[in-house]
Amino acid sequence: MKVTLTNRRKWLLGAGAALLLTATPSFAIFGIGDIVFDPTSYASLVSQLTTLQTQYNMLKNNITHFSVKQQWQTTLHALENVNVANMFGETAGMSIALNSNSPSASTTAWKTATVTMNGSAPSYLAGQSLGNARMSQLAMIETADSVSPECLTAVGQYRAARSENATANSSLLSQQFDGGDSTNSEVQQLNLLNASEAQRLSEMQSQGTLHACLASQMTVANMERRNAAVEDMNTAVFVQQQRSANDTSAANESNTWKTYLP
Repeated sequence: MKVTLTNRRKWLLGAGAALLLTATPSFAIFGIGDIVFDPTSYASLVSQLTTLQTQYNMLKNNITHFSVKQQWQTTLHALENVNVANMFGETAGMSIALNSNSPSASTTAWKTATVTMNGSAPSYLAGQSLGNARMSQLAMIETADSVSPECLTAVGQYRAARSENATANSSLLSQQFDGGDSTNSEVQQLNLLNASEAQRLSEMQSQGTLHACLASQMTVANMERRNAAVEDMNTAVFVQQQRSANDTSAANESNTWKTYLP
């Protein structure tokens, strides 16, 4: 009888151990069968809550606005209009050319302010050969007459554009340094950055036109300096040739030198 009870206890203990080893993670709480605690589901829920908390903090940081933006603010400098003196009409149209986009005013102002070529110049220059001093001087004059009015127009266009864009620039600057919530969302700030890049591109294009104008003026100035240097060199060579061909000693002073430079 004792042996039978002992064997039965062993079987019960073995079955209980096997049941514990094969049990699922879910188990009843306080002995109530309908309330089950699942550790796996709990760990997944904690992970999801952590992810949501991270996303919330990120979104919160994105919409948080800067309250002290003025520390980065700079002043927008406006160009003043140029008022060129015009005592006798010698600069007629120059103020208009320098302050507005008017090619016709630029051309008229340049012609009025520069020396007019003699009407007989074409007949005189027709007999000149390419490469001599007079033809090179004519080329410089024609080049200057071409690029200079365009430069006047470029300056006037830039000034006019700066005045027209002053309101838009000031509005963008005001919104960029605004501390309110209406202009500090992530999308709004990105829009402001895009607008700022567009304005900067427009400014760079306008300044590129001015740089091209400066390069043109430098070309004309270099042409003038080169021609002057070449004329000095040619004069020196001519004088040396005349001195070699004509005796300049006192014994021959009766000879007349008719090929001297004026």
